[in-house]
This record gives sequence, structure tokens and C-alpha cells, in this order.
Amino acid sequence: MGSAVARRLELETVERISAEGRLRVEELYANHAQGAVRLAYLLVGDQEIAHDIAQEAFLRAFGRFADMRKPNSFPFYLRATIVNLARKHLKRRGLERLYVERLRARSRDSAVSPDVEQREVVTQALLKVPERQRAALVLHYYEDLSEYQVADLLGISQQAARSLVARGRKALREQLGGMRP
Repeated sequence: MGSAVARRLELETVERISAEGRLRVEELYANHAQGAVRLAYLLVGDQEIAHDIAQEAFLRAFGRFADMRKPNSFPFYLRATIVNLARKHLKRRGLERLYVERLRARSRDSAVSPDVEQREVVTQALLKVPERQRAALVLHYYEDLSEYQVADLLGISQQAARSLVARGRKALREQLGGMRP
């Protein structure tokens, strides 16, 4: 009987702590949400992203709240989390910008009018290459896959894929009569 009473008392304590924890979380959110969004906005310059960063920071901070040695350090932890998330966002955005610039540069390079006649000649020559060799060539050069990936897709060994690509190049050169594709 004593253990049943102790168990009930333990459950009541957990429920009380949980209720107190929820109140504390609500209080912390109410006190710091506006400042968190403002800080995130000043770091990233976009209101929507600032809200997302602030929400993510709160989730991370609340998830670590029980582990904090000093519960009063919550605002500092929250700010540090916002700064780190903003830095991560800006880094990702910088990488995205770099990628877009590379795509633009590549499209400018390819903006030179293509030699349609030569392209058609190469396509016709490629169609005369044996099917498996053609598949290996197209996957390796057009799809830019490694020999390992070509082998995996064709269900053959890497050595066999390497051989197919080499034989396909030779066959294509012969079809083109020495002309470079």
C-alpha cells in the first residue's frame, strides 16, 4: 500500500512540475518573443525568416531548458542560438547566391549560338554506336555520372562500365571520321 501512495504522489509531482514548466515556458516566450524576432530581423533583414529563426531558437532553448545550470541564463542562451541560426542562414544564402551566379555564368558561356549542324551530326553518329556503349557514353558525359554510377545504373561492374565508355568513345570517333564531338 505504501508504494501505491508513493507512486501517486510521484505522478502528482510530475504533473505539477509539468504544469509549472508550461507556465514558465509561456512566461519566457511572452517576455522574449518580440525581442527574439527583432534580433533575428536585424541579423537577416527579412521578417518571415526572422520569425522562423526566432521560433527555431525558442524550440532549441526550451528543449535544453532542463539542462541549463542557471535558468536565469535563458535570455543569453536564446540570443546565442538566434545568432548561430542567423549565421547558418546567411551562410546558406551566400552559397545559394554563389550557385546562382555560377549558373548565370554558365548560361552566358553557353549563350553563344550552338552549331546546330554539328550537333545533329554528332547525334546521328551517337545513334549508330552500339546501344550499351551509347548508354554508357550518354550517362557518363551527358548526365555527368561517374563510372561507378554508370556501372550501378547499367547493372555491370565498374571495369565493364569503364570499358563500355572507352569503346563507345572509339566507336563515336570512327562514326565522326576523326571530327571532335
